[in-house]
Amino acid sequence: MTTPADKGVRLNRYLASCGVSSRRACDDLIREGHVEINGKIITDLSSRVLPGDHVKFDGKIIREQSPLTLVLNKPRKFICTKDDPQGRETIFELLPKKFSTLNYVGRLDYESSGLILMTSSGDLIEKLTHPRFHVEKEYAVHLDHPFDPELTPKLLEGIHLAEGLAKAESVKFETKRRLSMVLTQGYNRQIRRMFSKLGYKVKSLERVRIGQLTMPALSTGEYHILNHREIEAASTNPR
Repeated sequence: MTTPADKGVRLNRYLASCGVSSRRACDDLIREGHVEINGKIITDLSSRVLPGDHVKFDGKIIREQSPLTLVLNKPRKFICTKDDPQGRETIFELLPKKFSTLNYVGRLDYESSGLILMTSSGDLIEKLTHPRFHVEKEYAVHLDHPFDPELTPKLLEGIHLAEGLAKAESVKFETKRRLSMVLTQGYNRQIRRMFSKLGYKVKSLERVRIGQLTMPALSTGEYHILNHREIEAASTNPR
């Protein structure tokens, strides 16, 4: 009799468990011919990995691994990439080389600072980036001049960007120039572009919360390896 175990693991899930990327991104990599099973290039998304199979990604054998996730308090003037053609410092230069295979989840632009997750778990990447999960990210924003409170509904109802309607889940003002903004979207430079549309420039931008995860004791440039409870907090919104 055939058991579920005999049928193996769906290929995109196997790749995600090896830390390649999220399941959605792995589907694209499979279609593009990056993956081999037992020496044969596989482009069929329904393919499964059986016990004893040899799986290669871009010519290198990959194996399932215990997921590792850390949070980095990114400083300004570091870029979220592994290699920058312009020679700017990258977030990977802040970490030991043993973490060079981790994938960052979302981005913070060159001028922004704050919390960014880095992980080998494709499932966690999926949960943090797929729109259906609506995981919150909170940002501390400092504007160049006092904000007109009558414009606040525009931030909440949405501002049209090239990618779609960009909106905040909540906006709370500490002063007329300093505010807290919560997003569940992740458009490129979203907050800066939203305020630019309203005639404001963002002087500083810091991500201070992901899901329920905050790291007030984490100094700029430092990282912390997350335990199971902290990973759960990062992928769950406050109640």
